[in-house]
Amino acid sequence: MALDSIRGHKFRSGLTILGIVVGIITAVVVASILTGMRQSIVSIVEEFGTNNIYVFHLSMGGGAQNRDERNRKPLTDSDADAVMSQSTMLDDIAIINPGIGNFGPSFDDNMKYEGRNYRWANVDGVSTNYDRIVNLSIREGRWLTEADNLQRRKVLVIGVDAREALFPNPDESPVGKVIRMNGDTWEIVGVVEKRKSGFFGENEEDRKAFMPYRTSRKVAPLRDFLLMIVQGKNGKLSDAVSEIEGILRQRREVKYGQPNDFDVKTADAFIAQFDGIIGGVGIAAIAISMLGLLVGGIGVMNIMLVSVTERTKEIGIRKAIGATRGAIVFQFLLEAMTLTAIGGIIGVVVAVGISNLVMLLVPSLPATVEFWMIGVSLAVSVGVGLIFGVLPARKASRLDPIECLRYE
Repeated sequence: MALDSIRGHKFRSGLTILGIVVGIITAVVVASILTGMRQSIVSIVEEFGTNNIYVFHLSMGGGAQNRDERNRKPLTDSDADAVMSQSTMLDDIAIINPGIGNFGPSFDDNMKYEGRNYRWANVDGVSTNYDRIVNLSIREGRWLTEADNLQRRKVLVIGVDAREALFPNPDESPVGKVIRMNGDTWEIVGVVEKRKSGFFGENEEDRKAFMPYRTSRKVAPLRDFLLMIVQGKNGKLSDAVSEIEGILRQRREVKYGQPNDFDVKTADAFIAQFDGIIGGVGIAAIAISMLGLLVGGIGVMNIMLVSVTERTKEIGIRKAIGATRGAIVFQFLLEAMTLTAIGGIIGVVVAVGISNLVMLLVPSLPATVEFWMIGVSLAVSVGVGLIFGVLPARKASRLDPIECLRYE
């Protein structure tokens, strides 16, 4: 009966469920994109290492630093040595002098080779165990050696973006080539393999250039920042974090009850921080989709009230031959829920199509439609019909059968 009523008023029913369709499309498409982005972040973190702990004197993961934070003294090599020697929960520790060309004019990181320039390099000075701790692979050549570090050699391992910009011919190996950077000559000894995972198809290592840590201290003496990547023992990550905080608080003379004047983050903390960012986007998307569902629900209630008026005589006949109030309520509630369920199905089908189209046209934009999204969308659409169908159904059930039979 519900389907016959909808088929009898196809155009009117289509307009009625339009708000439901729009709301479901918005919710599913946005949820699929946010879920895909989160999976990309999780993949990146897992590829770098789930047991890694990141220690820096400034807050990591975005957000502007206040003046007190910017005035914090950087971590030192001796801090890293103390953490490694005093902690029992660590396997290894890498030290990084990050972005030595990004702060001030003390180091010019513009790379030049035979008339070709690469201006987007992000140059880091790293210890020789960096590649093992962050699971970095080499495509061509070799990684930095301890001899490179001790002798402060001017050698580089570059990312794939720098390789493509300076050596566009794939048959030409950059290994052994000499480029100019910061007014000096540098030998390229290796090229980093592109990571399997990435955010929008990109990874920060694609535009990186790595030099030995001691070399970075020599060529950029004013850049005294130090980032530690600590590899904790399996199953001991929280204990390792506590040990690191205790050691650094003592060394930096942080008083009891005062907050840390450094930042310690794990892979889970970065994921949680990202979840907090996308949570705001998700709330906005839910608000927009709820507006569409509200409009659709009002439309359903309106059309069902019209339907009750149009079918007054039918209701009277049903009640006259024994239909109870509950049967009438069930009839109209089922009709409203069928109407919104159809809207939900159409919305899910269109949303899945849009998500697949997005992934086809923009492969770097992750969009993953999961079964829980489909289930929740259909349940919500049916729920809207249930909620907004109550008033028309109650109105129909309370009609007097004698008055209904007399109605024209």
